[in-house]
Amino acid sequence: MSGLSAALPPGAPDESLLARMASELFAALPGQSAPAFGSGSGAQAFAPAPTPQAPAVPLPQSAPSSPVTATVPAAPQHGLSLGASSPKLVPHATAQNHVPDVASDAYPVGSPRSAAAQGVPEAYAASLPAVGGAPAFPAGGASAPSSPYYFIGESSALQSAPQAAPGVPHDDRLTAQSFGLPGSDALRALLAEPSHGASPTAAPSPSASPSYYFVEPNAAPTIGHAGRVPNADAGRHPPFDVNAVRRDFPILAERVNGRQLVWFDNAATTQKPQAVIDRLSYFYAHENSNIHRAAHELAARATDAYEAARQKVARFIGAGSVEEVIFVRGATEAINLVAKSWGAKNIREGDEIIVSHLEHHANIVPWQQLAAETGAKIRVIPVDDSGQVLLGEYERLLNEKTKLVAVTQVSNALGTVVPVREIVELAHRAGAKTLIDGAQSVSHMRVDVRALDTDFFVFSGHKIFGPTGIGVVYGKRDILEDMPPWQGGGNMIKDVTFERTIFHPPPGRFEAGTGNIADAVGLGAALDYVERVGIENIARYEHDLLVYATHAIEGIPGVRLIGTAADKASVLSFVLKGYTTDEVGQALNDEGIAVRTGHHCAQPILRRFGLETTVRPSLAFYNTCEEVDRFAAVVRRLAGQRKS
Repeated sequence: MSGLSAALPPGAPDESLLARMASELFAALPGQSAPAFGSGSGAQAFAPAPTPQAPAVPLPQSAPSSPVTATVPAAPQHGLSLGASSPKLVPHATAQNHVPDVASDAYPVGSPRSAAAQGVPEAYAASLPAVGGAPAFPAGGASAPSSPYYFIGESSALQSAPQAAPGVPHDDRLTAQSFGLPGSDALRALLAEPSHGASPTAAPSPSASPSYYFVEPNAAPTIGHAGRVPNADAGRHPPFDVNAVRRDFPILAERVNGRQLVWFDNAATTQKPQAVIDRLSYFYAHENSNIHRAAHELAARATDAYEAARQKVARFIGAGSVEEVIFVRGATEAINLVAKSWGAKNIREGDEIIVSHLEHHANIVPWQQLAAETGAKIRVIPVDDSGQVLLGEYERLLNEKTKLVAVTQVSNALGTVVPVREIVELAHRAGAKTLIDGAQSVSHMRVDVRALDTDFFVFSGHKIFGPTGIGVVYGKRDILEDMPPWQGGGNMIKDVTFERTIFHPPPGRFEAGTGNIADAVGLGAALDYVERVGIENIARYEHDLLVYATHAIEGIPGVRLIGTAADKASVLSFVLKGYTTDEVGQALNDEGIAVRTGHHCAQPILRRFGLETTVRPSLAFYNTCEEVDRFAAVVRRLAGQRKS
């Protein structure tokens, strides 16, 4: 018996089977020939194949105004940097404090590993899936593309409207289902307790004859093939790996005051993955131009990239068509657009506008200005002591004078998840229109504007891992078509004489002048990234991390949590007895931990709890239990040193 066979335990596969499996494994690697089993050096056996230069890709046309057919250089495209799943990593140095490094995948999407040619960063408008009932893919019978990675699965293919994965409750609120956090025994112990309100999800039954991508080459996924992806159930996402996600965000390797940065200020702005940073750089290097009007090559590229981003937004939020998506500077400008256009046309003296006690100033001030101009009144939905809106009181506020209900989906100050589906339904029964502020919700949970049936939905790109200075107004098409422009200028007109102007239909009529083209494209890249990770994965992970963080600080003497609603997104707001909020924030900053202190542009809700300011750590899916422990240790130390 050979040495290998002698080492095998009783009942294990024989040597010939193992040799065949190993040979087929090596034969399946890109650019490799199968070595004789046990021969050759390890370095030779595992040497990766050289990466060929990506070919140039023809640029499809998307608009009559951009007739140029161009050939553009291949652009950087990113898959998830899932650590050990990657066959080749860029050389890097390990951080001395063992914090996850910033290594990134050396193979871009479309490399030989995925058996497809590398392409330009956008599936340009002519070849994009349509939204709202049109065919999802170009004619010719092509089916929805599979992911080029076996660990991402079929659910990463873009659809005309987002759909929840099988077994995941489709709701606009976070669930308390446990998802597990890698590398944290403490959290696993915490999550072993039954989650409140969670319903068990049935595990998929195992296949009678499983296929393995490393034994059967035909099982390997390829772009454009809609077959089952090995090792990932169709419609489901893989186990979440926070350390792999962290490698995609270069700023997390930054050091502050000599310590590894802990970014707990995500409710203010989120950090950007390398895919977004690279996409912005690529735009300025290869596509930079004004859009729509010129007939030259770069105008065609820029126009297609910009309109592709609009397609991505429409799919991400479940809009009925791209004509319902307007690009603005952010959620604040989005609300002002609705107030200055729809509001100025439809609100009259004596009409009533309802907001909640939870609102950000951006969803209060524009309505106050409108009320001052028109003689309308502002009514406010109260909240209970946990920070949740009182639906019964809201129903009593509704009457025939109510013309608009504008509420946040998630409170930026408390993290409360507001039951917006019920609020929209009740508003419509009363004949009122609705606006949902999704600035704090869109990065934490699945948003489907058609399922919510809201008339307007707004959000900011920088809250969902995209650039600053870009945001979105969604509006139902019939409502947008009845709204006048709120700004005048170029790009939003069909014809101008000194006597009259004819405006474009939506969304063009609301995008006067040169827009933020590059950052709209960057927002599209951010949404691509979120879809690859999986919004349901993000929601579950963040919920469990919030539970862990809440348990970590709620028992510290002197800590008072503000906002304890049953449904919360990953925001903690608190005060510490004996310290000002700025003193707590400074002590955390000394340890490299970034949190927000102050009133968070939400003074009414803080004053409801008798406060002017709080400390507000806010979590994202790249944060970890170890970071929570560092944060809690500082608060615990301050509590022990509390001034009399």
